[in-house]
Amino acid sequence: MKEIIENQRTFFNTLVTKDIQFRRKQLKTLHKALKDNEQLLHEAIYKDFKKSEFDSYTTELALLYKDIREARKMISKWARKERVSTGIINFPASSYIVPEPLGVCLVIGAWNYPYQLSFAPVIAAIAAGNTVVLKPSELPKHTSAAMAKIVEENFDPAFFTVIEGGVEETQELLSQQFDKIFFTGSTKVGKIVYKAAAENLTPVTLEMGGKSPAIITESCNLKTTVKRVVWGKLLNAGQTCIAPDYVLVHKSIEGKFIEQLKSEITSQDFSFEKDNYVQIINDSNFERLKRMLIPEKIVFGGETDSENRYIQPTLMTGVSLEDEVMQEEIFGPILPIITYETLDQAIRVVKKFPKPLACYVFTQKKSEKKRIQNEISFGGGAINETVMHITNPNLPFGGVGPSGIGNYHSEAGFKAFTHYKSIMDKPTWFDPFVRYSPHTSFRYKLMRWLMK
Repeated sequence: MKEIIENQRTFFNTLVTKDIQFRRKQLKTLHKALKDNEQLLHEAIYKDFKKSEFDSYTTELALLYKDIREARKMISKWARKERVSTGIINFPASSYIVPEPLGVCLVIGAWNYPYQLSFAPVIAAIAAGNTVVLKPSELPKHTSAAMAKIVEENFDPAFFTVIEGGVEETQELLSQQFDKIFFTGSTKVGKIVYKAAAENLTPVTLEMGGKSPAIITESCNLKTTVKRVVWGKLLNAGQTCIAPDYVLVHKSIEGKFIEQLKSEITSQDFSFEKDNYVQIINDSNFERLKRMLIPEKIVFGGETDSENRYIQPTLMTGVSLEDEVMQEEIFGPILPIITYETLDQAIRVVKKFPKPLACYVFTQKKSEKKRIQNEISFGGGAINETVMHITNPNLPFGGVGPSGIGNYHSEAGFKAFTHYKSIMDKPTWFDPFVRYSPHTSFRYKLMRWLMK
């Protein structure tokens, strides 16, 4: 690993990656490599999750293709130096900010959307002019192998390479000197990454998670609300970092809300056979989710199949904040439903937990929209929608506090892998006397005026 990183540093120091055309060419190569290997990618992710071609394209590859197209189009603008005001005290001079790549970057991908959450940061890093070491999650082993194969066949490892492996390999990577580490995963592992990065004073972007609420008010459009909550929650069988983790519903509409949830889930018929549902990633996560199920609180679903790592979409009511299902991010197809009588109560519940990655509110009232935005701290979210804010590249994506540090997507991703170098360029034909000794009263008054 040390040799790989040293080779990348040597390559970076040739300054080749600073060339905009080089970056565009590498992104074009990645686009073609993914396109040419779509079948391989679909087959690999099906082996790991039973994820359909429809879902793997719409939630993984399509987003990557869009990222690549935009980056290739916008690199020149993003990488352009920006002239800024200098001020009279430095007259005559010009000042500007120069974006420059950070260097050798480590990207640690997540398992739940293995292609999108591995390659999206890579695209940003390449667009910014860096070299990249990608460490995919080892949990979906077939997708990890597919990514390694594609990168190995299409890129010089001195520029972009994949290192597979588990905890041991990740720890060894984290002990190396990188210029940037980008991690997507749990808060627990994020703390480990942050601590390791601190040893080398390496800047980090941490994309983590948390218990993202969906607040359902009595003024909501109930039919549309239910459809969007069900879709956002059960996409990828709930294994989505920005899925609604739990619901806070106004007590006056609890009964109607639950009945419509049942009807919507039944009508969608979430199953492997329908190609609209996926497996739980592994046995340990399957068992973790099973422990969250409280039979007497289940009003829908609850069936499990350990052989196929299947958990039926499940609704739970009468849930308390002390129940195991409310002690950590669920990351599965279990939806706890908690009632409230006033918006103050709902907001207090959300604030009992660490700041979430996402927050959703379903309401027709401007005052309620405003209160949620102003009073709850969260990474990002949506009004009368779930999850889809991630598809807008103009919205920087990231958490706050325990749910993340930094953000990315589009230009925000470019900035995440870029240092903005400040330059002042001053001629020598004029050198104002006022800053030099002797410090007379006149010069003091003049300096006070100049530095206002």
